[in-house]
Amino acid sequence: MEKIRNKFKGFLESRKSIGSASFIMTVGFVLVAMIIFQAGVFVGFHKANYGRNWNNHYYENFAQKQGGQFMPRKEMMGLGLPNPHGANGKIIKIELPIIIVADKDNTEKVVIIGDDTKIIKQKTEISSTELDLDDFVVIIGNPNDQGQIKAKLIRLLPYPGEIPMFDKH
Repeated sequence: MEKIRNKFKGFLESRKSIGSASFIMTVGFVLVAMIIFQAGVFVGFHKANYGRNWNNHYYENFAQKQGGQFMPRKEMMGLGLPNPHGANGKIIKIELPIIIVADKDNTEKVVIIGDDTKIIKQKTEISSTELDLDDFVVIIGNPNDQGQIKAKLIRLLPYPGEIPMFDKH
């Protein structure tokens, strides 16, 4: 055992060990950089995939059929990629378990309310039947393949004009 310990100690003190340590640190740094890059690719892909699904299912989610043609319900201008994990805005349509929210950039988002969705008004949990048109909500959830958001949490807030920090004056 003493012999092995002396060989190891001699290796660590030699010049070769300095080169080996540098090599190991470089490989470690490259691995960490690759993991961070891959995480960024994953997040970007997830957001772009939601945007694609939202666009592909737009007419199913937001249009009504009139005379055999789909007609948009609202003008959609200045769209970037929508936020796939939530919305904050005014409820413009309620057909439980689905609500449609006009998001801050006037994108309409379809939100699915499940049995496990928490709906909170002030400090109390309420049921989905207590939601009203024009309620201002913040929604957190996960996107599905139809470009909809499966809500995990819906929080009712006072309308932004009633909160001093949102006042535009």
